[in-house]
Amino acid sequence: MNKKLAAALSGGAVLVLALSGCSDDEGDKVGDWAKTFCDQAKPQIQKRADAHQIIISTAADSKPAEIQAADSKAFQDIADADRALAKAVEAAGAPPVENGEKVKQDAIKELNATAVAYEGLKKQVDALDPTNQQKFADGLQGVADGLTKIEKMDQNALSKLEEGQLGQAMAKQPGCQKPTASVPPKASASPKAGSGSSDGSGTGSDPSKKPSAKPSAKPSASKSEE
Repeated sequence: MNKKLAAALSGGAVLVLALSGCSDDEGDKVGDWAKTFCDQAKPQIQKRADAHQIIISTAADSKPAEIQAADSKAFQDIADADRALAKAVEAAGAPPVENGEKVKQDAIKELNATAVAYEGLKKQVDALDPTNQQKFADGLQGVADGLTKIEKMDQNALSKLEEGQLGQAMAKQPGCQKPTASVPPKASASPKAGSGSSDGSGTGSDPSKKPSAKPSAKPSASKSEE
């Protein structure tokens, strides 16, 4: 029943920072800024990865009330992490790059806006009635649609920080590498969500069968060391 959310997450920004490899050595100032930010960002990036994994692993075979509780907590955790990341950007100050002050302000504004949007999703999930499977599934579809839009916001929130010299410097920092979710995926990856497919989540269920089982393996194996 939660497969739509899992599919939305697996297709979006599973982490705040999807940084690509490093190249030339960076100046001390850029490297220092990246270290300051990434050291503060690390626990928040981990928190987000764990929250995403909760949604994905809950997708397999859970009851509506379990899905509601898991998604509600995950959305709040991501909102809290985004706010903390905005504070980390503010604490690090304007990055020593062209238009650094604007880059900083834009990142803070977008991260806070994303946090508000995730809290909106939490309220949406909390308002669903888990005792009525059909209505719950219909409502969950609306949440999944909202999540797809928010994921795009999330990807854009730090995109300016990830460009050029600054992005390369951040890619070298352990704190900005993709973490392994510390929440273990559910052992049962079987699409027992057939119980959920009776409630309208059947459409588009084919592409979402894979996400619910596999995303947990991918984050740790991604190109974080390049």
